[in-house]
Amino acid sequence: MSEAPQHEPLTAPAPTIWPALQAQDAPALIAFLVDTVGFLRTAVYEDGGRIAHAQLDWPEGGGVMLGSYDPRNATAACGKPGTAGAYVVTDRVDDLYERLRAAGVKITTEIEDKPYGSREFGIQDPEGNRWSFGTYRGEPRPGQGR
Repeated sequence: MSEAPQHEPLTAPAPTIWPALQAQDAPALIAFLVDTVGFLRTAVYEDGGRIAHAQLDWPEGGGVMLGSYDPRNATAACGKPGTAGAYVVTDRVDDLYERLRAAGVKITTEIEDKPYGSREFGIQDPEGNRWSFGTYRGEPRPGQGR
């Protein structure tokens, strides 16, 4: 008789790259990314009426961190509001494109099939940041298959 499999305790996901940005109106950007685009509001920490740190998870993996821009304490790490760009991997690119178009989001690049195997499109958020959404997950590392 074999033993029942042991279940691993829940742990944090494997490390990923998390873009970090600052916003003139962080609550509005959070609302746009969560309510319109589909990120998950995982954590939002306020400090003195401003967003000190927010973590928004992408349901398919990874996420973004952001906070309120304060020109008195601006750091080079996050750049100025409206200057960020990010590529977000999704298996539901067509559905997302149609939903964002219907919501009136500014589409900067129409959906199309790319020669490297991705299907993708681009938008601009209310702060001016550029977001691309596509199916491209990158090439396999040397010595590893997909």
